[in-house]
Amino acid sequence: MTADAALVGVCRHATGPFGVSRVSTYAGSFIPVTSFDQPQGRTLDMRIAQIAPLIEAVPPKLYGGTERVVAYLTDALVELGHDVTLFASGDSETKAKLAAIWPRALRLDPTVKDYFAPIFMELEIVARRAHEFDIIHAHLDYFGYPLLRRLGVPSVTTLHGRLDLPELPALYGLYGDVPVVSISDSQRAPLPQANYIATVLHGLPQHLLAQGPGDGGYVAFLGRISPEKAPDAAIRIAIAAGVPIKLAAKVDRVDEEYYKSVVEPLLSQGDIEFVGEIAEHQKSEFLGRASALLFPIAWREPFGLVMIEAMACGTPVIAFNHGSVPEVLEHGVTGFIVQNEQQAVAALAEARTLDRRRIRAEFDRRFTAHHMAQNYLKLYAHLARTQRTGTGP
Repeated sequence: MTADAALVGVCRHATGPFGVSRVSTYAGSFIPVTSFDQPQGRTLDMRIAQIAPLIEAVPPKLYGGTERVVAYLTDALVELGHDVTLFASGDSETKAKLAAIWPRALRLDPTVKDYFAPIFMELEIVARRAHEFDIIHAHLDYFGYPLLRRLGVPSVTTLHGRLDLPELPALYGLYGDVPVVSISDSQRAPLPQANYIATVLHGLPQHLLAQGPGDGGYVAFLGRISPEKAPDAAIRIAIAAGVPIKLAAKVDRVDEEYYKSVVEPLLSQGDIEFVGEIAEHQKSEFLGRASALLFPIAWREPFGLVMIEAMACGTPVIAFNHGSVPEVLEHGVTGFIVQNEQQAVAALAEARTLDRRRIRAEFDRRFTAHHMAQNYLKLYAHLARTQRTGTGP
């Protein structure tokens, strides 16, 4: 495997794939975020470094889950009064101070041949500036571990991707002391030995997406064309239910063969429209006018940001029961959790009975960016306090 392919693979798992916390039964030094001591009055302002992947801008111009969440978290922390520096690509847009590592997102820069070089630059720049921060929050998967454990500054890494890769148990045998955050309890199952200190579910800016009427006469698929996201299953479900479907998705180079051999032949079999990649400003209309979102995943989804994007639009989600789905959706309230395509077809007929206002209210209650940021702030305060007292996370 080339260096280029290896990094794209890591970044793909990170974007493949944050606000409700849960006490977990998995192994590890878990700290429920609701248990931290609360300071009297307003939380003291913190100097926070957010270390983003460079494969996409923050937020991404098109598809990109990890970088989008980093953008939402960073802006929310600034809005809550904290001094935040974002280490990211130069085409990022943020309310924080931007420390630009590379002029453009690596995926969109055709001049970049070695994706590892900018990442190593980012880590070195963070190391040189580490003394400026009270907490360093990394989103680089395991790339930052050798550096972070030696900086003498409290740090935490959010794991955004899949943890079932065969090399990870050996890796975490060496880095089992590094504090990490999971984005769902389900994400932990393949790697229980990591030092999880909390689960923090994703969040979106409260007014980013508006509740829609669901009057478009179609069901939606939004995300990435890949076997694990199973757009072919979404198409078959829509055809069996006799409803039009629109697919807004990108096709990565590694998935071109899957698209050509599996998905493309289905596009002519019914009322199917392949829209391609859409930008953030297009999501409100696309999801808001859909009668439902189909999420027929075929893997252990770490989170599934599109589920809460649909909820923000008041759109019911029909999802297969894998990974984080039961932690995000409430069956019969925000959508339906099903086991197979036949059940999904039946659920589509029931989706119109769900209250879109209630779905939006559940988003407001559980999945705003401020809620996510407040949970992370409790973690930051705990890590800073334990670093000072030497008690460890």
